[in-house]
Amino acid sequence: MAKAPVLTPQAEDFPRWYQDVISKAELADNGPVRGTMVIRPYGYGLWERMQSEIDARIKAAGARNAYFPLFIPQSYMVKEAEHVEGFAPELAVVTHGGGKQLEEPAVVRPTSEMIINDYFAKWVQSYRDLPLLINQWANVVRWEMRPRVFLRTTEFLWQEGHTAHATYEDARDYAARIHREVYADFMVNVLAVDVVLGRKSPAERFAGAINTLTLEGMMRDGKALQMGTSHELGQNFARAFDTRYLSKEGSRELVWQTSWGSSTRMVGGLIMTHGDDNGLRVPPRLAPVQAVVLAVKDDEAVLAKVRELGAALGAAGIRAEVDDRTDTPFGRRAVDWELKGVPVRVEIGPRDLAEGTAMLARRIPGGKEPVSIEQLPKLLPTVLEEDQALLLRQSRELREGRTRDVQTIEEAVEVATRGGWARIPWAELGAEGEQRLAKDAVSVRCLVAEDGSVPESDDAPGTLAIVGRSY
Repeated sequence: MAKAPVLTPQAEDFPRWYQDVISKAELADNGPVRGTMVIRPYGYGLWERMQSEIDARIKAAGARNAYFPLFIPQSYMVKEAEHVEGFAPELAVVTHGGGKQLEEPAVVRPTSEMIINDYFAKWVQSYRDLPLLINQWANVVRWEMRPRVFLRTTEFLWQEGHTAHATYEDARDYAARIHREVYADFMVNVLAVDVVLGRKSPAERFAGAINTLTLEGMMRDGKALQMGTSHELGQNFARAFDTRYLSKEGSRELVWQTSWGSSTRMVGGLIMTHGDDNGLRVPPRLAPVQAVVLAVKDDEAVLAKVRELGAALGAAGIRAEVDDRTDTPFGRRAVDWELKGVPVRVEIGPRDLAEGTAMLARRIPGGKEPVSIEQLPKLLPTVLEEDQALLLRQSRELREGRTRDVQTIEEAVEVATRGGWARIPWAELGAEGEQRLAKDAVSVRCLVAEDGSVPESDDAPGTLAIVGRSY
């Protein structure tokens, strides 16, 4: 009888495969309250690497980290009408504390525009205080009706940036800079996801924004995942909180603002972009463990060499881990590391050691080959970069191969239903056509220019809509 696969095959049931990977690779568990999650150490290690890479890029763009309270007075939430309307169905509200009813209910933050703007109004007095560039790493709560681990959970982790500027142009340019230099650079060059950069249609914008820039990734089933967004808020929140500055000319002016964020949803995007029927495939630049060195058998000489090689790889700048748990069968350990998507396994047994070689198993392209143990510290950096480039190329090939140019709504729905994206002229689709797409669970993921760049406005000539089904 054929042995049952460790994971449900993607082609058989993609959602079940996704849940299998999360469980078998020990990434997360469902929390005790519906819609919450417990992120396990290996899953959190992936998030820490994402956080570190993004944080460095945010700081390079001039923003500094701060922290704001989890609880927001409910009265704050009504100050910007469109914003509160957009979030009202997702709010969690605390009405009692310390055994008593609160004088004013407190909202558990769904996002921090309201409380941060209250402090911006205090901190901004003069043009000399601008631009004010703040980022926060935090958890947020949005009461999710259809939860899915990492993709849509009631509580999740994220970063949210909030800025205030003297002019519209400065705010616009900064939102675009975050879009390109923080998110796109990270997602393409570290996460190896060939995202499409575009602007959201008016119907899909962030509540309270005048423009939303997005990054859309195609998952292996052809659906889209919004990987991050950067918003131009105009003066909507400044007006609500009376956030003004004294200009050089002596007049009191409203500031112009942005906000932008990415979250643990990117872990879900990593799984669904690169994973295969054997589990995760983690891009080497992201991987918490780039290479694992395994002892095949309980042999003193083998164990000594495995530990020596692990130290040598670490000294060469490779994030390496030694697996000398010989009381666990080798085959089980190899499968576990494969499930976790560690880019490289180096396997050493007595016979390998006698020949001065190790078996090099590459998770991303697949395959095994014997290599000189002494050459591994010099060889692996090249191998890891090759595999990083391969993942990005495969992501691009998937997206391009499953994207079609169409002219009608019916054609767009057909492409999306089959598992792909359609490009359709926005002038042909428009807001009315967008509403018709929604009846078939299809949406406009973003608007792009004909050359693939971000259009300057919703109605710029030649603008195309990227249409598909999404998570």
